[in-house]
Amino acid sequence: MKLRYTYTLLTLIIALYFVPAQAQTKKPAKKATVKTTKTKTPAKAPVKKAATKTTVKKTDAGAKKLGDAVSRASQDTTKKGGANGNSPANGGSLSEEIVVTTAYKPVLADAVKIRRNPDLEDKVPFKAPLAYTPLDKKLDQDSEIKRLDAQKRPAEQDSVLLNNYVKAGVGSMKTLFGEAYFGNGRDQALQVGGFLKHLSQSGSWDKQTESKDEVGVFIKSINSENNISGRINYKRRGVYFYGHPDSIPLTFTPQKQYFNDISGEVELAKNFKDVENDFTYSVKLNGYSFGNAYKARESNIVLSGFVNQTIKQFYTGLGASVDLANPKDSAYNLNNSILRLNPYIKFQGTNYKIDAGVTIAKEFGDYNRFFVFPAAKLEYQVVPKYVRLFVEAKGDVNRASIHDFANANPYINQNIKLQNSVDQLDISAGLKGTLAPGLSFKAAVFRNSVKDMALFVSTQTAQGYKFDVIYDKGRSRVSGFNGELDFKATEDVNIFGRVEFKDYKMATEAQAWNLPKFLLTAGTAIHINNKVSITGSLLIRGTAYDRPFGIVPGPLGTPSPNTSLLTQNREIASFADLNGGVEYRVTPVITVFAQANNILNSGYQNWVYYPNYGFNIFGGVGFSF
Repeated sequence: MKLRYTYTLLTLIIALYFVPAQAQTKKPAKKATVKTTKTKTPAKAPVKKAATKTTVKKTDAGAKKLGDAVSRASQDTTKKGGANGNSPANGGSLSEEIVVTTAYKPVLADAVKIRRNPDLEDKVPFKAPLAYTPLDKKLDQDSEIKRLDAQKRPAEQDSVLLNNYVKAGVGSMKTLFGEAYFGNGRDQALQVGGFLKHLSQSGSWDKQTESKDEVGVFIKSINSENNISGRINYKRRGVYFYGHPDSIPLTFTPQKQYFNDISGEVELAKNFKDVENDFTYSVKLNGYSFGNAYKARESNIVLSGFVNQTIKQFYTGLGASVDLANPKDSAYNLNNSILRLNPYIKFQGTNYKIDAGVTIAKEFGDYNRFFVFPAAKLEYQVVPKYVRLFVEAKGDVNRASIHDFANANPYINQNIKLQNSVDQLDISAGLKGTLAPGLSFKAAVFRNSVKDMALFVSTQTAQGYKFDVIYDKGRSRVSGFNGELDFKATEDVNIFGRVEFKDYKMATEAQAWNLPKFLLTAGTAIHINNKVSITGSLLIRGTAYDRPFGIVPGPLGTPSPNTSLLTQNREIASFADLNGGVEYRVTPVITVFAQANNILNSGYQNWVYYPNYGFNIFGGVGFSF
């Protein structure tokens, strides 16, 4: 039994010993054939079995352990033994004779040779001793934007406030000029001030004299919830009825006319607050007392106000006013009063704003009519933040007033006729906005329907040529275009202007008497430096016409041989009026100024037979304290 185990173990050892040797000596068939036929005769006669053992031993000379031999034996050699890759003819043995003729000598090309000699010097790099001092600091993440700490502003130094200003001057045409302004200074809760003005001139015509005086005081108190403001003004204007045609010699003494106007106003309004669903209100009481050198008098009191409730983007409110007027002259004493109500609702979005409402007007007193007019307006941003399109439709009653007529034309007659005109429907559409930084504009076309339009026409009286007020019976239509432009190039340069074209379609009258169809006003203010400032203004007015007399002139004189004044319209030629002024600051408190009027020296007329002043200049000194 023990002998059987011994034979089995020897057989296993022999198998493990010879199999790796055969795997190590495997060669392709063609290569083995070539070596067998072409190699020189070895020193010892080859014996197959002995050679096989010798080859195996040489092949396995590098294997020092039994495990290495086993790993080599695991390679696939089934197709490597024998000729042409077939199984060997020696009964399936994987052994093959390999003859080594010479030792392998590798040859390297010059391109791959390393010609650098190694540095054999022993150099030890210097390593400085390192000392670490750890920081006891919390790591901050810089990925987030840090909040800027508020920086303390430097202490403000208030400039010297000069609350009062006085200027006075003299010039050609017996010009006397003076202005004074007063104020209480810097106070955020209370503002009190006043002013005085005077201007008088005399032209080349007899009694071509005009004087203007004005004085006023104001006060405004601001608290946390609302503000209260009030003012009182007094104006006086004096003129003479000096107008007469050049063809008729002056055979009368022009009479003096003057107007006294005392006005006042008080208002209570809630301060604006940028809060949601805010409720706002305002109440105002104003009025005047007016009279002239004759018996014309007029008193007026207007109580007005509004309430407004904001609900998100909606605004609802009601405006109301009571206009009480009592005009009287030697021939009449009237009560011409109007009650107005204006309920409205407003919508406002990102690119639009809509105002929808009506104006209800009721005349009472000596007149008794009732009207309802539209009060609507639409704005839409065509180019956001730059250009807006607007359309508006409205109407109202225009109260006839001696006060308003005298301010427009100081040469009115006594006992002028008073009749309220009605803007039945005023429609306008246009664009407004900003074309470039500092350049704003407004352009609109309009068409108004006016019933009983008021017009001035001249008439000849024993005291000179005066103007009556007549009314175009029926509906008059006024259409046209108006545009405004304001260019503020810098803080020191500002140019502005307004142009208006009108076309009149009268109901009964042949012309819109004394109303021009073209009007241009423009101006500029330039601060050359902190000492020199220049101002200028330009007025261009188109041709207007006055109604022919239709009657033989009265006692003012005899008419000229040309009787066309009786049958033809009297033309008031177009004109241009250019004015300019300069101011130089000598010191922070003293300035000198000069003003030139009608630089073109055009003998134009605002009203027929009443030429304006020619070229005149005046200057003076201003003082601040």
